[in-house]
Formats: sequence, structure tokens, C-alpha cells
Amino acid sequence: MSRSKKIKIILPIVITLFFAAYAEHKYAQQKLNITGHLQNKQMDEISGIAASGVHDGIYYVHNDSGDTSRFFAITPEGKIKSVIYFKGDSKFKFGVHDCEDIAVGPGPVKGKSYVYVGDIGDNLPIYRYITVYRIEEQKIWTGGDSVIHANAVPIHFTYPDGSRDAETLMIDPIEKLIYIVSKRTDSVTVYTSPLNFKANDTLVLTKRCKLFFNGFRPFKWITAGDISKDGQQVLLKDYVKVYYWKRNNNEPIWKTMQRKPVELPYQQEKQGEAIGFTPDGKGYYTTSEGVFSPIYYYPIPGN
Repeated sequence: MSRSKKIKIILPIVITLFFAAYAEHKYAQQKLNITGHLQNKQMDEISGIAASGVHDGIYYVHNDSGDTSRFFAITPEGKIKSVIYFKGDSKFKFGVHDCEDIAVGPGPVKGKSYVYVGDIGDNLPIYRYITVYRIEEQKIWTGGDSVIHANAVPIHFTYPDGSRDAETLMIDPIEKLIYIVSKRTDSVTVYTSPLNFKANDTLVLTKRCKLFFNGFRPFKWITAGDISKDGQQVLLKDYVKVYYWKRNNNEPIWKTMQRKPVELPYQQEKQGEAIGFTPDGKGYYTTSEGVFSPIYYYPIPGN
């Protein structure tokens, strides 16, 4: 048999084996990383995830625009333990306009844990202010009643440099600051405000810095972030990458993020807009918009 005939026979076999091995690797990798799927059609546009500060193994998630003022307590397998409703802004049909991220951290009472829901999405952008809702965590949230009505304390914010679209809300437990990171520009902007506020106050956010990430729009737009429970680690993500920093000597987080980040593992999702640390800071979860979306877990290298 001539060499050319051998190549014609062998080459398709090699290519087939290569793609079969690649597909098996990808399947094994996804199977390893996936802890479950969002198990209810109510969770169809999940845009944020954050670990509970009270309940072991519970994470809070929420939908973005089009849903009412609520969020879900779920397990890493995607099972709903409870649905928590709160009173939003009466000027919006559903009480909220576009909730884009959720965070958990300290608040006005020492030793208590609070959920912060960020109604901060503004695609155009046109809104005069954005709103963050603070809700004290309760032990009954994962009890027998799957529908909970909670009291929310709203705080309104304006930007010092005009309206912005944002999808990232983070809580710094060390400096006691709310962090908001803008989305739809080549260089995103980082803003902060103290956690100590009164209900229905309207405050001007403090502009801290700008961050530039390589890539192409819209894939490079920042869609989510989180600060670890101990305040020592930071995550930001866009649609294709996850960025990671370690804090030095309790420096301001906005200074931490100005250093070059480490890129962490990430399986690109359908429309991934949610990321959150585990309570021990040794890993993180992501999930995406879409019905029955998978929930991914990633260990942080070296932790």
C-alpha cells in the first residue's frame, strides 16, 4: 500500500480519536465541576449568587429584569429551600427595575448577617438613581415555609459622573463599604459608599478608580463580582474570564484591583452573570441565565 493511501486511511482515524478524546475530556471536566442545575423554572434569568452568612450550604440567587422583588435560597445542587420576597420601589411595576447582583456581609448590628440586593442595572443608561436593598438574614428562611416575606431597608445612590449600567455589587467586611463596578465601557469604574446608612437616604457614590481588561466587547464587560467573607480575596468576571486578587495588609479593595489579576478557571456559560465565594474562601460558584442552568464549582488554586 502506498504511503499516500496509508495517510488517507490513518488521518481520519487520528482526527476521530482526537475529537473523541477532547469531547470525553470536556465532558469529564464539566461533570466534575457541575454540582447541580437550577431546579425550578422560576429561576430563569439568574444574575447573582452569594453564600449565606447564617445557613450552612445555602446560597442566594436572583433573577434580573422582569422579575419581582424577591430572591431564592438554594442548595449547591440547585434545589430551592425558600423564596424571599421584599417590598421594593412602588414606581416600578414589579417593585424593582433590574436587579443585577447580590452580596452578603455585615450591617448596622454587630454579629448579624445581611443580604444586599442591587437594583443597579440600567442598560440605556437613563435612571437618576439606583437602589440597594439591605435585608437581615433570618434562621427561619430555610424552615418549613418556602415563601418568606422579609423587611428590606432601601438606600438610593447617584453616580458622581452620570448614570451608569452596573452588574457588580460587593461588600467589603473590613472597611465596611459597598462596592459597585460599572459594566459597559472599555475601562470600568469602581465606586464605593459606607455600609452605614439610613433607610431611603440618597447618597452620592465615591468614584475610586478605573480598571481595564483586555478583550472585545461585549465579552469583556464585567458582569459579576464578590469579596470573600474574610475580606482577603476578590473576584470579578466577564462573559469569558474570571479575575482574582488577594488583598495585601487590609489595603482598600479598589487598590487591590488595580494590580494585575490572576485568571482563574472558568467554563464559559450561556450568559454567565453570577459568581460568589464559598464561605471558607477556598472556592467559588458560578451560574448563568437560562432555565435549568448548571451550577459550577471551582476550587481556588493554592487555597
